[in-house]
Amino acid sequence: MVGSLEGALGGFMVSLRPGRKPASNGAPSPIPESIFESINADLVLLADDVFRQCVLDKIRPPEGTLKHRWLQAGTGNDFYGQWIWDAMFEADLLALLPEKKELIREIFQNYWDFQERWNEKRPDYAHNMIACMIEPKNTQTWNDYPAYSQIPILGWGLERVFKRNPDKELLRQSLGPLEKFHEWYWNERDVTNVGLVAVGSYSGKIQHARFETFDYECNLDDLKLTAHPIRKGNDEGLWYGDICLPGITSYLISSERSLGRLAKVVGDTAMAERRQKRISKSVEAVRKYMWDEESGTFLAVKRDTLEKIKVATIGSWMPLMAEVPTRAMAGRMAESFMTEHWQTPLPIPTVDRKDSRWKSDQYWRGDVWPASNYQVAYGFALNGYPHIAADISDKTVANAMKNGINEHYDSMTGKPLGVPYNGMTCTIVTMMLDGLTSHYQLKVKSR
Repeated sequence: MVGSLEGALGGFMVSLRPGRKPASNGAPSPIPESIFESINADLVLLADDVFRQCVLDKIRPPEGTLKHRWLQAGTGNDFYGQWIWDAMFEADLLALLPEKKELIREIFQNYWDFQERWNEKRPDYAHNMIACMIEPKNTQTWNDYPAYSQIPILGWGLERVFKRNPDKELLRQSLGPLEKFHEWYWNERDVTNVGLVAVGSYSGKIQHARFETFDYECNLDDLKLTAHPIRKGNDEGLWYGDICLPGITSYLISSERSLGRLAKVVGDTAMAERRQKRISKSVEAVRKYMWDEESGTFLAVKRDTLEKIKVATIGSWMPLMAEVPTRAMAGRMAESFMTEHWQTPLPIPTVDRKDSRWKSDQYWRGDVWPASNYQVAYGFALNGYPHIAADISDKTVANAMKNGINEHYDSMTGKPLGVPYNGMTCTIVTMMLDGLTSHYQLKVKSR
């Protein structure tokens, strides 16, 4: 057992990241002693390194538009702000430390503060959006950029934090604005009211709309932005994407499930019932319109015709974690996953490797991301396929031990790509703590 993170870190970094210095932002965040344990000492070193550099070193003091302490998504000047997606994975592990309760309240309050500022400057239909990222240095044009949101994972993150570190004050602070955010998503991203979520951006820029999900996902190659199909007015614009996605729809379903459960914790049965109505409608729509028996996955569809877009991507697997598939669908997904379409040396490629656009090192077009691997593995385990979850998770951890901690990886060689120690790569530890791995066993020390 490693007695001190500081004493062990140097040797670990030499062996696992040859020639590369730790990517810490300034002075390292001290941990008196590892909070993890394993029979594999190298695994404890890995977990300590990730926890320090992908979680603790991301904590920032109030700055600019962020009036409370916040979590940076990236490293150094990369992704300098608090994102929706990244911060939830970071906060989940931060909640392992009971003394961080007040800090976690501040992290969530940054989102609710943005919501209020945004509402003051935007028309009613746009109210309650939360931007993809809050950049502290963007003090002048934050209302114009980013004018789009991100994968709606805040509810999932809030429930994860509460399970680790119960704080009913955090729930009292958060459930109201979170429900409003979810309603914004349904109203402004399910504009045909069928129960399927698309992307969009009030900037009218197509790539900004893609940034709401997996940035360059192949099923969005032909995305167009249109006017709202129902609402009319002089101030309307081409803001609404014409493709609905199984990934972002599933994230919203998952967060709705979390919100409903948390509402019951605080005794708000009316809120729980409202969320369940949204969930039921959306699950039915995803099964009806997005399920594709041939590919064994869920596919994106055209918003106005519900025609399927015949390419499976990483988002096609997200319905698993949202408890969307029937038992038969989940079984077919398990079969499909084990075919050559998805079996790269390092899984999971972000697009079907038989698609002509697949390239093993391309951003969301064939590469591998630990965060999405974690969520798909979690989904397979949830649906009764722990052996598939373990295969994904063990290979992800093994590759990190060999090639270091990075934003994403080449699906054929495992070589690191993107930003070192990007915050959401902390999910390499999360998948072990959640019991998804088989070979690599890690747990938090009992206190």
